[in-house]
Amino acid sequence: MLMQARNLSVRIGKAPILTGINLHVERGDIVTIIGPNGSGKSTLLRTLIGALTPSEGQVISSPGLSIGYVPQRLHIDETLPMTVKRFLQLPHRVSSDAIQAAMANAGVPGLLEQQLMSLSGGQLQRVLLARALLDKPDLLLLDEPTQGLDRRGTADFYRHIDISRQALNCAVIMVSHDLQVVMRQSERVICLNGHICCEGKPEVVSNSAEYRALFGFEDDEDTLALYSHRGHNHRPDSIREAG
Repeated sequence: MLMQARNLSVRIGKAPILTGINLHVERGDIVTIIGPNGSGKSTLLRTLIGALTPSEGQVISSPGLSIGYVPQRLHIDETLPMTVKRFLQLPHRVSSDAIQAAMANAGVPGLLEQQLMSLSGGQLQRVLLARALLDKPDLLLLDEPTQGLDRRGTADFYRHIDISRQALNCAVIMVSHDLQVVMRQSERVICLNGHICCEGKPEVVSNSAEYRALFGFEDDEDTLALYSHRGHNHRPDSIREAG
């Protein structure tokens, strides 16, 4: 097991953001976290990488675990001239071979000499993915990495995430708001709203009453219209729900 959260709760000030979170991730897993705005998705990722301290519970990582992180957005000083290659070498220099491999896995091998500020939103997100891949992480965490991308750009980005996962044999935990892509690409989905409402395979979650209530689906036809996981539509045998 690469990482485990046990009874994790997080407060910011006096406000409870997350309560009683239990999750685990194994090498090779693709886990997607979904939930409405304000449900604690970004807070959970920041806690897993150690940027926030839980008020209760703990995060347990395997010894020597290497983590790559792609934030939801990156604030860049527009007056600062910097090439993509220079950006990837901060805060320490990385070999050219490692940079080329990371950029290739991210799908943007020809951007190294471009100015960072000249990149489109989709190109910048792939450069951030490349930077996260530089240390060959065991676990890759992505916080809504396709926000602002069109449908084609989103599908292509997810494809390169899967290419990277297979190349590195790493696990992926990803926050996403694109329900259709989640149901096609994920192996396990966690539905979050301050706590874990339900989790499991996409076909299990898509038929959960908690999921339908959270995202406003009133009947099975709505969820079945969304769900197309690797070309197989079927009813689940079991479901795990948490109140």
